[in-house]
Amino acid sequence: MNEHPYLFLAIFLVAALMFGLVPLGLAFLWARRFAPRKPGAHKNATYECGLESASGAPIQFHARYYLFGILFLIFDVEILFLLPFAVAFRDLPFSAVLAMLIFLLLAVEGLVWAWMKGVLTWR
Repeated sequence: MNEHPYLFLAIFLVAALMFGLVPLGLAFLWARRFAPRKPGAHKNATYECGLESASGAPIQFHARYYLFGILFLIFDVEILFLLPFAVAFRDLPFSAVLAMLIFLLLAVEGLVWAWMKGVLTWR
């Protein structure tokens, strides 16, 4: 058997495409067959959590909410990086402990920077 060396990759590519496209195609055919087509003013009306929409304009949020969210995510992920270190603390060499101390110093530096910039003060 003298097969082409990239035949295996081509088969995987086709399988990967079919894995995504077949369910989409089946959903499309199901919707065309069973979904009711009754457009109207009531069906096309704006719907927000069971209530009539109060206004047409979207609500604007202050950028401070996003900064709080981003800081929370950053420090939350840093705590997740600390968990494996804490579990294996006694078996780690000094270089790993030093690397984690540098990581913690950078995290504290980021927290101090956010504090000094006034990001953490709520007004």
